[in-house]
Amino acid sequence: MALHIAVIDDWQGVAQSVVDWSPLASIGLVSFLRDYPADTATLIERLARFDVICVMRERTRFDEALLLGLPNLKLLVTGGMRNAALDLATAKRLGVAVCGTDSYKHAAPELTWALLMALVRQIPSEAADLRNGGWQLGLGGDLHGKTLAVLGLGSIGEKVAKFGLAFGMQVIAWSENLTQERADQVGVQRVSKQQLFERADVLSVHLVLSERSRGLVDAQALAWMKPSALLINTARGPIVDETALVAALRAGRLAGAGLDVFDEEPLPLAHPFRQLPNVLATPHIGYVSHNNYQLFYSQMIEDIQHWHAGTPLRVLG
Repeated sequence: MALHIAVIDDWQGVAQSVVDWSPLASIGLVSFLRDYPADTATLIERLARFDVICVMRERTRFDEALLLGLPNLKLLVTGGMRNAALDLATAKRLGVAVCGTDSYKHAAPELTWALLMALVRQIPSEAADLRNGGWQLGLGGDLHGKTLAVLGLGSIGEKVAKFGLAFGMQVIAWSENLTQERADQVGVQRVSKQQLFERADVLSVHLVLSERSRGLVDAQALAWMKPSALLINTARGPIVDETALVAALRAGRLAGAGLDVFDEEPLPLAHPFRQLPNVLATPHIGYVSHNNYQLFYSQMIEDIQHWHAGTPLRVLG
């Protein structure tokens, strides 16, 4: 019997064109859904008929209530090998297989640097003023000789740190697990948590979201920062205390923030991050690049083929 396969969370309407889905034609019928996440009842109605669902990382939440409402579901496939929006324990208990994909490792670091450069050189305001007939609003900042503080020196943090070194910045780093050996390997200075925030001209967040990292950039950490400093977060929204960050930005205790991730996504229309003049916000596009989507979707197709053949790949949980 042919499988009913859904590709959801396709907010930009690109999933169908970025790769060739025809290899699944002999297995089942593929449907592409662009809807944003909704309440559980709506999601059950939307997804109840599908045997296989392909999800984009951390968009629609598959919690116990939703999984229990999808008795036809046999396989979940996610972009990436980590997705905090999936209840893996309940999926396993219900006999729903979960598979992931590799990720293109350069998309998020490149966006991080784009946000950083745009803020430092005031590109959004200068470009908007030019469109409105103006010419040169103010003075841009500089990076050479300034201090880049990297919070989390994993694979993404390492790439951002090396960008900083290439721009002639002094690069420091801290995380709870950071060793001197790792810092030396990347070529950065290992400092304490307080020193990281106090010395930063630009602080860039690159931690994995966990109970330990949730809210780590809190009011105290922000208070340690210079009023002239910038904060960049392309990791996960809840690592930074949004209320404390809004207060610091409004009070001028922080010069600006470049944000790609938020506590609630899509970002609510009335959220201060949509209005604050010293915030440059993008809609969680750190991993939304052609190469990454091509990798995600091509490996999703592989995952479905192998699972259907009884030889599942890249199993999670």
